[in-house]
Parts: sequence; structure tokens; C-alpha cells
Amino acid sequence: MDEVMTIDLPVVCTRGMLVFPGHEMSIDVGRPFSLAAVNQAIENYDNNIVFVSQIRPLDEDTNFDAIYHVGTLAKVVRRVKKDNHGTIKLTVSGEKRVRLHDFYEQDGSYFAKVELLEDIKGDEIEETALVRKIHSQMQFVNRGGTIFPRELFANITQGVSAGALADTIGNYMNIDLKERQQILEETDVNKRLLLCLACMQKEKTINEVEANINTRVKQSIDENQKEFYLREKMKAIKEELGDVPNGADDVEAIRQKLEKNPYPDNIKAKVREELQRYEMMTASSPEANVIRTYIDWVLKTPWYQETADNQDLKKVQEILDGDHYGLEKPKERIMEYLAVKQMTNSLKAPIICLVGPPGVGKTSIAKSIAHALNRKFVKASLGGVTDESEIRGHRRTYLGSMPGRIIQSMKKAGVINPVFLLDEIDKMSSDYKGDPTSAMLEVLDPEQNEFFSDNYIEEPYDLSKVLFIATANDLGGIPGPLRDRLEIIELSSYTEQEKMMIAKEHLIRKERDANGLKEDQLTITDDALMYIIRHYTREAGVRQLERLIAAICRKAVLKILRDGQINVTVEEKDLEDFLGKAQFDHTKKLKKPTVGVVTGLAWTQFGGDILPIEVNHFPGTGQFIITGQLGDVMKESASIALDYLKAHEKEYGLKPEDFEKQDIHIHVPEGAVKKDGPSAGVTLTTALYSAFTGKPVRDDIAMTGEITLTGDVLPIGGLKEKSISANRSGIKTIIIPKDNEKDIDDIPESVRKELHIILADNIDTVLENALVK
Repeated sequence: MDEVMTIDLPVVCTRGMLVFPGHEMSIDVGRPFSLAAVNQAIENYDNNIVFVSQIRPLDEDTNFDAIYHVGTLAKVVRRVKKDNHGTIKLTVSGEKRVRLHDFYEQDGSYFAKVELLEDIKGDEIEETALVRKIHSQMQFVNRGGTIFPRELFANITQGVSAGALADTIGNYMNIDLKERQQILEETDVNKRLLLCLACMQKEKTINEVEANINTRVKQSIDENQKEFYLREKMKAIKEELGDVPNGADDVEAIRQKLEKNPYPDNIKAKVREELQRYEMMTASSPEANVIRTYIDWVLKTPWYQETADNQDLKKVQEILDGDHYGLEKPKERIMEYLAVKQMTNSLKAPIICLVGPPGVGKTSIAKSIAHALNRKFVKASLGGVTDESEIRGHRRTYLGSMPGRIIQSMKKAGVINPVFLLDEIDKMSSDYKGDPTSAMLEVLDPEQNEFFSDNYIEEPYDLSKVLFIATANDLGGIPGPLRDRLEIIELSSYTEQEKMMIAKEHLIRKERDANGLKEDQLTITDDALMYIIRHYTREAGVRQLERLIAAICRKAVLKILRDGQINVTVEEKDLEDFLGKAQFDHTKKLKKPTVGVVTGLAWTQFGGDILPIEVNHFPGTGQFIITGQLGDVMKESASIALDYLKAHEKEYGLKPEDFEKQDIHIHVPEGAVKKDGPSAGVTLTTALYSAFTGKPVRDDIAMTGEITLTGDVLPIGGLKEKSISANRSGIKTIIIPKDNEKDIDDIPESVRKELHIILADNIDTVLENALVK
């Protein structure tokens, strides 16, 4: 192998720059070893110096592996001092390609043994074709910007060499270092031309894409400028008309509100994210309106606002007692809650459910509790809610989506600790849209509602500081899992005495004020009030009573203004003039002891009433006839009563033919009214026994209780209402199950004093006391 001829020359390592043969290059030189190499070239090597590029321009280390092994031999043309730090501006002219065979350091500068490289000519026809192709490409590339000097095109036609043409393209083309180094290293002229052609084709493609982008950007700018101009003009017109007030930028105002207020971190992050999306959209975008509505909901929903509770327990008690007469259990429970909250300093609220008939004050006591605690009050009516999204809200993907009733009510309250009334929770029902009671489980569970999830808001919401109060008319209408999360407080119907006190202390004063009457202008006597309660109303609460008092007030106003009366006094005899004829009359007791007729005690949603039960028998085929709109439970009670007497016929002096050759007819008067319930067994048994034995039943006694096939008497409910109705109807003695002895304390003292109560655990005790001796 021939030995390669090399010469030793000083070397300057450049960072990202190449010098091509036949071209001048100006370069700043500042590194000490580079400055030393320039001095060596000028002083000892006739201005000859080698330029080679570092493979990684940012590296500080310089060695043979860190540089390309093909560079350019150049002549120093000019050297100018640039600053006081030693940096010079060096102008050099490229002469020849060189290959480095060795790289070393000497006298503070780098040197290399280099081999001079010559161009290798290829096929002339191919060369000509390549030059023509490059010439046409150069013209196209120059359309996108002046990359190649104009004199270069003249030189091509004047016979510049193909190698020099390739070097010129490598010198002027804006390509990366690796591609330029490939052009520099290639000694085969045709291959060098092909490399240049590939780079120019790539540049052509880039120019086409840039031109397309520029066209689209220009169109977009034109449209945006037009839209901006029109919007600004519209804004100016509206401001001139006074339609739009001047104010800070909308988005900036939201950001300031977000930063100034102590919203939770997750809410701040969520709103910032939505604001970024909002800013990217035009105002006319439908999505922008959806995002803005969402941001408004999130910011206006309370996250930190809170009211301070009234800590004075005596003051709270006074407010509750002043607003409501009776209702001792609910008021006592609220006082217990407040006392425990003060003792433990815990804000975790119980879920209270007030259960009772309409009009007994469930909603009004919830308002009174809010007033006593100094809390905001909100109400959500759940009657008829069948869609789960009514509670949890709709997802934002749906048109017209919005939060559920829980979040809506919290926004209305404006604080995180209101008194929240869930009205008629027993009226919810499920359909194909979902089961809202399942959604309520999370709301009403103290262990879960700290992280309540609304589909619209999407962020967990803390309901643990809310004092929830639910109301229901029927406990049976509340699903089991939901009822398990509620603390049930039952509100029974008002007694006549309680209605009288409510009317005297609240209703009359309220309606007088509502109709503009002074205290001395209208007087309603106690007898008149009691007559209204007994004969003009039949209700558990006081709503109808309030309406009747309002009617009396209106009539009184008319008499004062039209007839000139100074004041109006309403007595019992005047009621027909004020209210018309009496609408109701409570069932009266029997006038005398009667065979086969027994007075029972019944509970209704309007309170209590007495219920006469009649039994008759006559020759027949043993048929058992029941009339009077009795429900399944009472029919079963009648069947049990008859079977008990059949089983014990010898003990009671009865004969088998009494049942086999007699038709038995049981009738409960007021046949248009449906009657049902598990408390008529003893009454039916006594009536059947009286009818078959011919022994009359006392007219001053009433009874209640269920019977078993063995003659035991089972406990019943509604003893308070039943006792009051018995006393009202003139009954002096009542027979009740022995297991109901614990409920006697619930009977008002005024009624207890006038009643003789007999406790029975077996039907024999009932028969012994009910029949005329």
C-alpha cells in the first residue's frame, strides 16, 4: 500500500460552522488554543490553517474522537481584534479538503497531520444532467427567499466546475451540520451533487409547507381582524346606548376573584383549567357558553362561606317554644344536638326525619330551627321526583345540563352550613331514568356526604356541615336503606286542646295582622273555637282551622267597614253566619247497651275516632258476610275472631249448629269509607260473642286491640289519638292491650283524668268488662 503524504498544520476546532473550499468565512475566535493556532499559522505556516468542526458543538473537551476527520485547509485573509477579552474576528478563505490522520497539542495550540484530498470526476453526462437539475431547483428554492446570490446563476452558465457548484450549495444552504459535513466529506463530484440535490428537494418541500401555513395564517388573521373590528364596533355602539357597562376584562375578573377568595385548591385548579379552554375559544362558540356557565356555577356555589351558630341554648329554647306549641320531642332533639355540638366542638350533623300527617308543623318547625340557630334556610321538595339526575345533576355533555337540587339549593343558601329541608322524602319514586332514593343515600349518610358527588360540578362537595331535616307523611313510603340513615321523630296529630292553644296563641293573631285588624276589633270565644275544631274541621294539623279563622277575619273586616261596627265578637251561635253550616260531626257513642254492637277505637290520618261494629246472625247455611269497605287486615281479624269462638264454643256456651245453620253478617257503618288496620280483633270477637249469647255490650265502653287464635290480646298504635276520640265522644272506659301500658303517659293529662283504662292481655278480660253484668 502506498504511504499517504501528510503535512503538519495548526488546527482551529469550530462549533457548528464549516468552511467550504473556494469560499470566504468570517468567524469569531476566542478560545486560547484557537487563538494560539491562528498565531502559529501566521507566524510559522504562511497563513495556512485547518478548520474542522466538533461533532457536538457544546462540548468543551476537544480530542480526535470529538471532531470530524475531514476539514478544510484555509488561508488567513484578515485578523481584527474584537474586544479587550482577546477575541478576534478572523476572515479565512477555503482552499482544499483535508483528511486528519493524527491530532495533538503543541505550544498551547492543536496540530494535525493532514492529507490533501482531490475531487474525483465521474460520468460527464450524468454530471451535466445533475448540474441542470440543480440549476432549476436553485431557481425554485430562491422563490421562497434569497438563499443563493444572483451572481451565482451567472457563474453557472459561464462554466463553473461541478465540484465548486456543489461546494457553493453546501456553503449557502440552510441545512443542519451533519448534512453539510456529508457534502464536505464527499470527494466524488457526482455523489456530492446528488447530496446537494437531496437537500434542495427537502428545502423545496419545507418551502411549500411554509407557504401553505402562511396562507392559512393570513386568512385566519384576516378573519379574526374582521371579527375583532365588528365586535369592538358593536361594543362601542352598546356602550353609547348604555346597554353594556364598562368593566374589567371578564376572564381577568374571574382570576382575581379566584385568587382573592379561599376556594379549595382543587376548585382553583379546575377553574384555571376551564379558563384556559375558555380563552382559546371565540365568544360565538357554543362550547364557550357551556364553559362560562360552568365556571359561574362553580364560583357561586358556596365552598367556604359559613354562618356562626347561636350558642345560647336558653335563647334557642325560647325561640322554639315561642314559635311552636307542643312538639316537645322534636324541640328536645334539637336542643340535644346543639348541646352535644358545643361539648364536642364537632359540626357533624345528624339527619333528622319528621314523620307525621299533613299540617302538623313539620315544615314550620324546620324554619323555626333555622331561625333559632341563626342559620340560612333552604328547602327542596322531593315529591314526584323520579329522575336520579334531579338529585345528582346532569353531565355537562348534555344540552341544557345543570346541577342537581342539592347543589342548586346550596347555591341559593350561599353558605356551607344551612338548615336544609328535604320535603316529602317518602314521595320519591323510581322509573327508567334511575332511582333517586339511591342518590339520596350519599346525601343523607353522615359518613359519605363529606364527599358528595354532583355529575355537573364534577368535584367532591362537603355536605357534612349541613343540618338536614327530612319530612314524610308515611314512614312506610321511605325505602329501607334510606330509612336506616334517618333519625325518625314521629309527630302525631294535635289534640283538640293543642289545636285550641295553637289557635289562641298563633293563628288568630297571625290572621288578624294579615287582615289589618287590631286586637280589640275581633274576639273569638273559646266555645266558638272548640266548636270550629270539632264540627268544621277534620284534620290532624291546623291548616283548615287557619283557613276558617282567616274567613272569620275577612267577614269581621267587612262588618267593621260596611256596617260600622266598632268590634266583632264571634260566639258559638254566630258560626253559622260566618262559616255556614257545620260540615262534620264526630261519631257519637251508643245511646244504650245493645246486643251485637260494640264500640271500637280507630286511628285515622285526621286523628282518632270511635267505630261501632255490628254483628247479626240469622238462619242460613253458615255463610260469613262482611260489609263496610273493610281491608284485608280487618277481614282476617274477623275470620280469626270467628274461628276462636268456634274453637272454644263449649267454654262460652255456644253450640256447633250456631255456626253451621246460621249466616253471620258483620257490618261497619259508613260503608263508603275504607277501613283497615290491625286493632279490631277484640272488638269483632266481643261483637260476635254478644250476638250469639244475646248478652248486650255496655254503651259507655270502647276497646282496641288485636287477637290471636289462642285468645291473646296484641298491642296497637295510635293510643293517644284513640283515647282523645273516646273522651270526646263521651266514653268513660276504654279497654286496651296490656302491652300498651307504657304508652299511657302519651295521653294528655286532661283526658287521662276522665278515662278509666282497663288493661287486657286475654280476650276473657275484655269480655268480662265489656258485657252488661
